[in-house]
Order: sequence, then structure tokens, then C-alpha cells
Amino acid sequence: MNPVPARKYTDSLQTEVDASYLYGRIAAAEEVPAIARLFQELGEIEQEHAEKMQQRLKQDGHDISLPPPSWRARVLDRLGKILGYGYVIGVLMDTEKSIAVAQLSLKEKSNIAPSGDEVNHVRILQTLLNNKSKVTGEHISRIEGKHRSIGGNALRAAVLGANDGLVSNMSLVMGVAGATNGGSGVLLAGLAGLLAGALSMALGEWISVKSSQELYERQMALEMLEIETNPEGELRELALIYIAKGLPEEQAHQMAATAMSDPKRAHDILVKEELGINRDELEGSAWEAAIASFLLFAVGAVLPVIPFFYTSGNSAIIQSLVFSTLGLFIIGAAITLFTGKSVWYSGARQVLFGLAAAAITFFIGKWIGVSLAG
Repeated sequence: MNPVPARKYTDSLQTEVDASYLYGRIAAAEEVPAIARLFQELGEIEQEHAEKMQQRLKQDGHDISLPPPSWRARVLDRLGKILGYGYVIGVLMDTEKSIAVAQLSLKEKSNIAPSGDEVNHVRILQTLLNNKSKVTGEHISRIEGKHRSIGGNALRAAVLGANDGLVSNMSLVMGVAGATNGGSGVLLAGLAGLLAGALSMALGEWISVKSSQELYERQMALEMLEIETNPEGELRELALIYIAKGLPEEQAHQMAATAMSDPKRAHDILVKEELGINRDELEGSAWEAAIASFLLFAVGAVLPVIPFFYTSGNSAIIQSLVFSTLGLFIIGAAITLFTGKSVWYSGARQVLFGLAAAAITFFIGKWIGVSLAG
């Protein structure tokens, strides 16, 4: 049996420990006992995986203790308490995929045949559907709704919005600073860039949310019309949906008939299953989304402008770069909540790309300024 590099094993070990910890925290916060038991069981299985990895490490001569939950896992837990654990479930979906890949890779390098259980946790919905005795269709919908609402979560929007504001306005400020040697015009340009960019982001977000809501509402109205005008066809569609989920054909038709006896209930099911619409997305305010986008963009965009309020010239340029570098690193560190990468790697990468953009616009501005002066 070939020894496995300790670093790769310990990285996977930390991932397993974090997943176990987060599943346990989600279970503790879950109000529905059946769903809480599911997450508790998933956490126990991840803990078993971690212990087996630890044993394997010892066999390879690496005496490593089980690590505590990482800072990333603890931050995600705190965010779950504030924003709801739906976001954390989405992160765990991605984590499960990385765990499966890591397990298969390690087993391949160690000449161990896959057992088939490496991908058991990749899809929580599949686990729910295979455990119908404990979890009802209502509970399945609850988890599915949480999962589908992950894509537009507020945390990701906050980080990306601040990043857009910082990078775009820093590039603008450095371009004007290069052309004017950090003169008074930089402040005006920076504030104009902040306002224009924030307004553009807000308008774009308002249009996006409003148009999505209007589209969903129209699709839902059409679905209700189909139920009223062609109940037999909708009954067959609903039965096929249940069959696709793994239910026996006879049971699927019975459940479909029961659902169709109540048009509102049938409509709710078809809206979610056939159209893939999460009703929570219809409850969001387009104005709230627009205001949030404006503020988040402005938070990032104001950083490179701050020094030009009280100084100018090279001093302001240097301070602007310092503020922007700190902001870029913090944003890069925040991105690790989504990616799981090293804070230093992600932060340094963000700083590198941001400063590269600033350098390009600075030297272009310098060239333009020299050309105009000449």
C-alpha cells in the first residue's frame, strides 16, 4: 500500500470535520424533527469518515489528531444563525462534491477499490427521497426550497457587489490620478464613478428582480389556467413527476389524483416541480434589492477615493493604493467562504488582479496626461 502525502490527507480530514460540524449545527437549528434527524445522521457519517482518515494517516506514519472545526466553518455557522442555514446547505452541497472527488482520488492513488459510498452525500434531496419513511413530501419541498434559493443569496451578492465597486472605481481613480498626478480632479472623478456605478448597479438589480417576478407570475397564472382547462393532462404530468422521483407507478397516480382534488395544492406542486419556481423569490422587494446593490457597490467604490478628501498628489495615490489593497484582500478572504481555498491564496490573488487593473489604467492615464501636456 503506497503512502499518501500527509498534506492531501489532512486537507480532506479538515473538510470532513467541518462538514460534520456544520451538519450538526444545521440539525440543531432545524425545527422539523425528521429533517433534523437527517442532518444529524449526515454529520455522524462525516465524523466516521474523518476518524477513518485519521486511522489511515497513522498507518502511513502520520500521527495527526482530529482538528477542530476551522475558522471558515465557524464563520459559516454564525452566518447561518444570521442569514438562515439555507445558505450553509448550499455550501455543503459544493463541499460534498469536493469530498467525493478527494476520496476517489486518494483511493485511486492508494490502489483501493471504490466502495460506491463516496458520492452518497452529493445530493441531499436524493437521500431524502430514499428515506420516505422518515421524511414526507412536505419536508422534501422544504429542503428543496432552501436549496433552490441559494443561488442569489445576500452574502454572495454583498461580496461581489463590493468587489465590483472597488475594482472599477480604483481603476478609474488611478487612471485620472495618472493623468493629473493626483490632482484635485481625482476626487470629482472618483465620486462621479462611485455614483454612476452604484446607480447603474441599482437599476440593473431592480430590473432583474422585477422582470423575474413578472415572468414567474405569468408562468404561474398559465399553469393555473392549464389546471382549470385540462385537468386530465395536468394529472398525467403530476404522476410522471412522482414517477421520476422514484415512486411506484400506482402510488404516483394515487398521489397525483389526491393532489388534483385540490387545485391550489396541485398548482403549488406543479409550480415548484414543473416550472422550478421558488415562491420565496416572488416575495423579495425589487426596491430593497436595488438599494442593497447601491450601498454595496458604494462601500467598495469609496475606499480608493477616501485619501483624496484630505490630501492630493503622490501621498493620496499611495494611500489610495493601500486602502484598496486592504479592501481587495478582505474581499478575497471573504470569497473563501464560497470556495474553501486558503485565505492567503484567495486574498493575494484578489490583490494581484486588482492592482494589475489599477496599474494598467494608471499608466494609460499617465500617457494621456503627458500627450495632452506635450
